[in-house]
Amino acid sequence: MSSEDDTSAPRAPASGAPQRSGWDSAAEQLVRLYLQDRRSERRWRMFFRLLWVVVFAAFTWTFLSDRLHASAPAGPHTALVEVRGEIAADTEASAELLVSALKNAFEDDGAQAVVLRINSPGGSPVQAGIVYDEIKRLKALHHKKVYAVVEEMCASGAYYIAAAADDIYTDKASVVGSIGVLMDSFGFNGVMEKYGIERRLLTAGVNKGIGDPFSPLTDPQRAYLQATLDQIHQQFIAVVKEGRGERLKETPDTFSGLFWNGEEAIKLGLADHLGNLDYVAREVVHAEDIIDYTPKENVAERLAKRFGASIGAGAVRALSSLGHIH
Repeated sequence: MSSEDDTSAPRAPASGAPQRSGWDSAAEQLVRLYLQDRRSERRWRMFFRLLWVVVFAAFTWTFLSDRLHASAPAGPHTALVEVRGEIAADTEASAELLVSALKNAFEDDGAQAVVLRINSPGGSPVQAGIVYDEIKRLKALHHKKVYAVVEEMCASGAYYIAAAADDIYTDKASVVGSIGVLMDSFGFNGVMEKYGIERRLLTAGVNKGIGDPFSPLTDPQRAYLQATLDQIHQQFIAVVKEGRGERLKETPDTFSGLFWNGEEAIKLGLADHLGNLDYVAREVVHAEDIIDYTPKENVAERLAKRFGASIGAGAVRALSSLGHIH
């Protein structure tokens, strides 16, 4: 045979060599892909575990640095506590946070006075009452002055807190007042009757469902709710009268829930002077350096809120499994 015929002819497998089928080749490829996928999965798992560790470390460092900064000694200064937004539990203006800030401010020997900078529409009378009582207690204990400085708004529960201050400073265009109490809801029982919808509300106690928007409000229930509001209103009025004393120029509208601009509030005795934070620190407290004692969100807390509560759970899982990384 010619050399050309030799090259074109199929070669027989060598004697004793194993023959590979298509199934063997496919199985080997599947195994190889599986192992690659497992290695990739382990790398990503390790990456995310390390990421949680970094986040946890950042949170811890920020927490400790905030505490160290708060406890650092300071010279004579004006202590600032911000009252911003709705006054309610679990907000930046909750009694828990404000009372903590006030205690730190009063207890610092370098703080010459405490300034409440207020920009709030009000909120819970309970939360406001707790803060008011604590300001009165701390003033008597530490013999330091408290000044309220109003920015855009100091209304309702915010004014409840401001009434504890020795003096209230405001801008001429600020909103001040709204000394009143409200309870609001909707009543859908008429709409339900119109469309033949039955409300199945079971209670043990004839007034247990009072205020339910899908049930009618009886006259005795309405009278009871109004009496409750009137009692809370009287408590509010008593606090304002105690705090403002003879400076208050009471009119029929003073406690009606109306509000006024800062200039009118001064005329009515609801505020004392025009001025902002810098003015009060410089001209009244005579301590231009201002130190903010208000609890602030740190970077880790912002991350936690942005990515959800799972970030904390992920950090815990990462820490607990560090010894099991393969």
